[in-house]
Amino acid sequence: MALTKLHIHEEIEGVKCSVVEKNCSKERVDFLKRLLEYNGFEVKFAITPNKVAPKPIDPNAPIAEATPIIENYTIGVTDIVFNPVHALYSRLLKTPNGHVITAAYWQQREEISHDEIPYYERR
Repeated sequence: MALTKLHIHEEIEGVKCSVVEKNCSKERVDFLKRLLEYNGFEVKFAITPNKVAPKPIDPNAPIAEATPIIENYTIGVTDIVFNPVHALYSRLLKTPNGHVITAAYWQQREEISHDEIPYYERR
């Protein structure tokens, strides 16, 4: 049982893991896997079953084209006390070039982590 909504555990590849993110793309999995492994975590991921895309606007489209299956992933770490929100805002994670990971870098809105400016002072 999870302590909070942000502290979720799940079995991935037969190992109990702390879930970092659900329903993410393969590119997102690759990005997070690199970051987490650099910070010393063992990363596991699995395909999230049957995530269906929204139906197209064209009502004449065949049913097979109307509901394509999108391949999404669940990514986790084997350290079951890991909480991604706590790790991010406590400045516990670092980039390979030595900067502290910021929220914008984690969400892939910035290419470089600007850790010299606190998140609460950014506009």
